[in-house]
Amino acid sequence: QLQLVESGGGSVQPGGSLRLSCVASGESLDHYSMGWFRQAPGTERQEVSCINHRGEKAPYAASVKGRFTISRDDAENTVYLQMNTLKPEDTAIYYCAAVPRGYSYCSGPRSWGRGTQVTVSS
Repeated sequence: QLQLVESGGGSVQPGGSLRLSCVASGESLDHYSMGWFRQAPGTERQEVSCINHRGEKAPYAASVKGRFTISRDDAENTVYLQMNTLKPEDTAIYYCAAVPRGYSYCSGPRSWGRGTQVTVSS
């Protein structure tokens, strides 16, 4: 059974950078599209970025376009989210998700990690 574990979150000042990692175990990631989602207190979970099994990327969320970059390393069973020029509004719990091949990017049923907290504050 696929298990996902996120890491790399933390506290950073505005303008700083973080790199999130999501390591999968139990199955090979090349069977999945992989996405990053985030949820701030009192809001719904929203998709930030998604990359399919071919390495093609869905359009980024408008709020992170040009600042965040998703990538995957199937040999390491890991997906990354590089976050640059962080803003206070990026503060949220960031979740990794896996969606089986056959769906359009991250639109299908998702397996979730437990999340990692990102806090952007001066």
